[in-house]
Amino acid sequence: MSPLPNDSLALVLLVFVLGVKHGFDADHLATIDGLTRYNARSRPRMARFCGSLFSLGHGAVVVAIALAVSLLSGSWAVPEWLELSGAWISIAFLTLLGLLNLRAVFAAPAHELVRPVGLKGRWLGRLARVSDPLGVAFVGALFALSFDTVSQAALFAVAGVQAGGWQHAAGLGLVFMFGMLLADGANGLWMARLISRADRVARIASRVMALAVAGLSLLVAAYGAARLALPGLEAWGEGKELLLGGGVIVVVFASFLLGLQLARRDVRPLGA
Repeated sequence: MSPLPNDSLALVLLVFVLGVKHGFDADHLATIDGLTRYNARSRPRMARFCGSLFSLGHGAVVVAIALAVSLLSGSWAVPEWLELSGAWISIAFLTLLGLLNLRAVFAAPAHELVRPVGLKGRWLGRLARVSDPLGVAFVGALFALSFDTVSQAALFAVAGVQAGGWQHAAGLGLVFMFGMLLADGANGLWMARLISRADRVARIASRVMALAVAGLSLLVAAYGAARLALPGLEAWGEGKELLLGGGVIVVVFASFLLGLQLARRDVRPLGA
C-alpha cells in the first residue's frame, strides 16, 4: 500500500474522500437501515436523522483515536504489519459483504425493498434497536471500535503529526468525520424516504443502490488484492488514491441519484 500524500491539501482531500467512502460501507448502510426502520413509525422525524446521529458517534471515536495516536506517536511508531494486515482484512470483509449484498438483491421477494446486509450489525444484535438520539450515536461509536477503522485512523493521525502536530491529526479526524457524515446522513434520509413508500418504484430504487454497493465492494476488494499481489499495479496506483476514491464515490452517488429520481416519480402502487 502506498503512503498518504505529504502535500497538505492532497492529504485533507484524500482523508475527506476516505470518510465519504467509509460512510458507504455496507455495515453502515445495513445498520442505518435497521435503525431507520425501527424508528420509522414511532419516531418518524428522528428516523430521518439516524444516519447523521450514527455518523456523529462513529466520528467522535475516530477523532479520539486520532488524538490518542498523535499524542503517543513520539514514543510509538505504527508497525509495518498494521497497514498490510488491515488491507487484507478490509479485502476479506469487502468481498464477503459484496457477495452477501448480491445475494440479498436476488433473494428479496419482488414485493419487498432490498435491505442492505452487514456483519457488525449481526454481532451487535439488539443494541441496534434504540429509539433515542444518544442511543443511535452510541451504536455508531461501537462500530468505530473495529480493526479497519482504528488502523485507518492511526495512519492518517501519524500523517497529521508529521504535517504539524496533534492539532493537524485532530483536524484530519474531523475532516474524515465530515465526509462520513455527508454519506451516512444522506443514506439515513434516503432510507426513510424508501421506507415511507411501498410502491414499485421504491423497490426498484432500493435494488439500484444495493447492486451498486455490492458491485463496488467486490471491485474495490479485487483492486486491493491485485495491488498487493502485483508490484507494477501498486506503482501505477501511487498518487492516484484521490482519483480512484473519488471514482468510487461518483459511482455510488450516481446510483443514489438514479434511485432518488425513480423514487420521486409519481407511479401508482401495485394493485391500486
